[in-house]
Amino acid sequence: MGDISCSDDIVNGNGVDGKIQSSLNGYRKSCWYEEEIEENLRWCFALNSILHTGASRFQDIALLDTKPFGKALIIDGKLQSAEVDEFIYHESLVHPALLHHSSPETVFIMGGGEGSTAREILRHKTVEKVVMCDIDEEVVDFCKAHLDVNREAFCDPRLDVIINDARTELEIGKECYDVIIGDLADPIEGGPCYKLYTKSFYEHSVKPKLNRGGIFCHAGRAGWNFQPHGSVLLHLQHFKAGVQICGGLFSSYPFLC
Repeated sequence: MGDISCSDDIVNGNGVDGKIQSSLNGYRKSCWYEEEIEENLRWCFALNSILHTGASRFQDIALLDTKPFGKALIIDGKLQSAEVDEFIYHESLVHPALLHHSSPETVFIMGGGEGSTAREILRHKTVEKVVMCDIDEEVVDFCKAHLDVNREAFCDPRLDVIINDARTELEIGKECYDVIIGDLADPIEGGPCYKLYTKSFYEHSVKPKLNRGGIFCHAGRAGWNFQPHGSVLLHLQHFKAGVQICGGLFSSYPFLC
């Protein structure tokens, strides 16, 4: 989880709880955000300021102004995206899938509450309707208020924002989609996204809601950490037999598409 240190004061915890707020009282010259990515690997960013911290029913939320990457969104102590380079992740998540489809008109986003995935989808002229389904209304409202880059997307009449569990929404809804995109937080046990990383969900909730020729795209983890990819590759069998993985062709790859 994330830590914030201000000079010699280190704040531990989820990185976005009340302890961080108390650290503001002793705010000094140097303030840093530090997060453990995995065992033996951490990253650290110098901060200009802590813009906001809070908690919803489901998650802890923080917005930090980092010196190297601008505004950074932190949820449950995990960096979700940063202002300077978030476009790399969101363009990679959205455009390969939509360009591969002959004429994507309807798109369903699982999660994506910050609005960046919707922003990239709405760049496609063929798209007539985007449904963004996020379980946490407070995160959506928070991002609307603080992330200026996505305000235009939230105002686009083609975007329909639904506050609900993505699994429930797919199962009760009658509509099918040309593209379904998963832009979810990590599957932390007990967290709101944990049950959306299961074989049952992919097979019984996602696949039936794809139109003929439809495409399902899900965000993966960092390329150097192969353990989480195992479950993803295992579940590909529910969408297409004989999937060829790019890892079989190249010795190193940063993204799974």
